[in-house]
Amino acid sequence: MVVGRSIWGAKSKFAFAATALAAGTGAVAIAKSDDPATSLKVCTTVPVRLFRLSLTAATIAFDYEYSLLGLPEDSIERTRVKREVHTRSARRLEQLCFKNGGIYIKLGQHIGQLEYLVPQEYINTLRESMLNRCPTSSYDQVCQVVKKELGGAPDEIFDEFDPVPIASASLAQVHVARTHQGEKVAVKVQHMHMTDTAAADYATVELIVNTLHRLFPSFDYRWLVDEVRDSLPKELDFLIEAKNSIKCMDNFRRLSPHIADYVYAPAVYWNLSTTKLLTMEFVDGAQVNDLKSIQKLGIAPHDIARLVSRTFAEMMFKHGFVHCDPHFANLLVRKMPSHERDIFGRIKPQLVLLDHGLYKELDISTRTNYAALWKGLVLADANAIKENCKKLGAGEDLYALFAGILTMRPWNRVIDPAVDHLAIQGNASDQSELQMYASLYFPQITELLHKLPRVILLMLKTNDCLRAVNNALVQRPSVESFIIIGRVSSEALIDEKLSHAKSLFSLLRIWLEEISLEVRFGIMQAALWILQFRRAFILWTGKRYTKSLPYI
Repeated sequence: MVVGRSIWGAKSKFAFAATALAAGTGAVAIAKSDDPATSLKVCTTVPVRLFRLSLTAATIAFDYEYSLLGLPEDSIERTRVKREVHTRSARRLEQLCFKNGGIYIKLGQHIGQLEYLVPQEYINTLRESMLNRCPTSSYDQVCQVVKKELGGAPDEIFDEFDPVPIASASLAQVHVARTHQGEKVAVKVQHMHMTDTAAADYATVELIVNTLHRLFPSFDYRWLVDEVRDSLPKELDFLIEAKNSIKCMDNFRRLSPHIADYVYAPAVYWNLSTTKLLTMEFVDGAQVNDLKSIQKLGIAPHDIARLVSRTFAEMMFKHGFVHCDPHFANLLVRKMPSHERDIFGRIKPQLVLLDHGLYKELDISTRTNYAALWKGLVLADANAIKENCKKLGAGEDLYALFAGILTMRPWNRVIDPAVDHLAIQGNASDQSELQMYASLYFPQITELLHKLPRVILLMLKTNDCLRAVNNALVQRPSVESFIIIGRVSSEALIDEKLSHAKSLFSLLRIWLEEISLEVRFGIMQAALWILQFRRAFILWTGKRYTKSLPYI
């Protein structure tokens, strides 16, 4: 009972001290503000949100500290109790994110997409809820934003404006409208006061995370706070998002013309867009994980999976300008507007990229090393993997862990020369193995995340999102996606070498290397087809044998 009182006392002091600090800062902000009414509203809201954050953080920290107290490090009991604490803490974090809203939901989304970088209980709790249960602004609030940004009410600026949003996210929501010229558009409206509260919310989150790290050194998510600090201001400026979409499409036309027609971003209506409101062409399509709608369109899911893999591989390895939030809601699929078909008569898909707020640029050195690393992973080249992991900051001792995080496979499988060495079977045994590795090497994972460049941390998140998309489309491991990644990363490395070639001999050497790689990937593709045919044949004969068995 004494321990319980001391825990509660420590939690309360921590929460009240943090809230008092916010209140004092708020009083200064009101005194200096040009808009005291808005500042007063913000400064009366922020301390409440900070108190919730402080209390939740203290509760989670002390739950870990005292629930695991005295339990042997490698004991079964400690593992069981730790999983229970993970689950309780994930639920507390989920409740906090929804109560506070805004950037807290954004943080929850980041955490929910870092599979095997945080305990699996957090992923299971946060991944779906943070994407599908975002709060919405009232229509009155939407009207206020539209009037402030465009100078009139929605029904004045637009010929039609649906008051019910078709989608809502952490920072904004989307309404369908029609311009006075009769064009159907999607209007993205930022939630009210996001800009006002974001800076204060970020400061409080940073304060709590840094304080917890000082109190409990094993709790270290400062890298996540740093990432939000850099990305959030850009995501809150919708004109930056609009420019990103233009740059993305321009990159495909210049650097990847062979697939430029198969990737699309909605056109921006610049005269109806501001930093807090973005009007775009309305694109009708199926969400990338909606298999029923995709089948109705007559498009093969495998074709979409290949297109998604190729699109993001081109961004990462050739463009160096990467859409870092490719979750289900941000990827739509539709038929090619030209109704183009392949040689087998199948309808070709077009991938529509939405939400261009979060992009990362990879400098030439990082992009080249990352491409070389992925080429090594796909070709099971242990020396190339070690060398490029080291170049990216993983050091001499964490290369195997970094390779495992990228591929979701243990080191012995990563360097296995089999064509399907990177395939994840998706069965219970495979999943438990991955979770075991994540749990066993959690301290090393934390160390690795501090060593890697932050842009690579966003690439890890992007990889996790793409893996989820691929699994939803083909519902089994797609080795072909890894072959595509291997091809594109190799092409990018060849292009980089060609740009520095200074003699006929070096050009000839690069050309021979390109032919050798093409032959190797061709053999891998052929081996994959044979492997798939063999598995399908075994499955078919097994079913026939089962049907032919006599009833007993």
